[in-house]
Amino acid sequence: MSTARAPAVLADLDLRLIRVFLAIVDAGGVSSAQATLNIGQSTISTQLATLETRLGYRLCERGRSGFSLTARGAQFVDAARALLAAVDTFGVQARNVGRRLVGHLAIGMIGHTPVSASARISEAIARFRTRDESVRFSILVRSPGELEELLLRDRVQVGIGYFWHRVPSLEYRALFTEEQFAYCASGHPLFARAGRVTPAQAAQYAWASRSYPVPEADAAPLRNVTAVADNMEAVAMLVLSGHHLGYLPGHFAAPYVKEGLLAALNPARMRYRVAFQMVTRARQHRTEVVDAFVDDVMAAHETRGAER
Repeated sequence: MSTARAPAVLADLDLRLIRVFLAIVDAGGVSSAQATLNIGQSTISTQLATLETRLGYRLCERGRSGFSLTARGAQFVDAARALLAAVDTFGVQARNVGRRLVGHLAIGMIGHTPVSASARISEAIARFRTRDESVRFSILVRSPGELEELLLRDRVQVGIGYFWHRVPSLEYRALFTEEQFAYCASGHPLFARAGRVTPAQAAQYAWASRSYPVPEADAAPLRNVTAVADNMEAVAMLVLSGHHLGYLPGHFAAPYVKEGLLAALNPARMRYRVAFQMVTRARQHRTEVVDAFVDDVMAAHETRGAER
């Protein structure tokens, strides 16, 4: 019986050579990679050439014109990073055979989460760490739209923020609410009347708004929007210019108010509440690690809610 020999590209490759190649890519060239790899340029060039020989194609162009990836080289970079990530995950799992929860958990959050909310997430992490687990956490900050996209691609397993979509393949759980108020800066014409500005008066001036919709803000529609931003810090920057009015979370604006840089236009009339939510993929697409962390997040919020 004859047997066809399957391609043995991976078997013929040395992970060390792949790591050298990625170090070259990250450094932007062979000579620049010397400090990172702590080996000579000739050795690096030899190892790169060996990798290309085993693959059967050039990964990059190098010479007087500079360093650049070939089309195949660019594709190989993505494949190589995925391989090494899988190898790292395998290493964690192999070292922790027998533990119930093993793996990686990526948590995505919007920027400038309230201090009390961050404390609850920290409490959830503390609860999770008491479990029989060996999980590597990573936390990143993105806009709500980006978080949903990352969740759908499984680049993030838990998202926390406010979301206007209801993607069918994602599950949304309410956590808490955040109050937002309309503000002006000390250099704005309305600053002297801050606290008693009517919505009609405010509507005559330019506003800065979020680049993503916030359903709860429909009760306070903005008609004269001349600037948009995808995060609170950028909205605050526009408001602080003195040329825009804008809504900001009360906890976020508080330090600026204390310094006399911002003032609420009319706290009683120009305000709204935003619902913060935790978002995950549908249950059939979640791991035990994600389910356990979700339980801990909900428990942390229930505990603090009871304390209040």
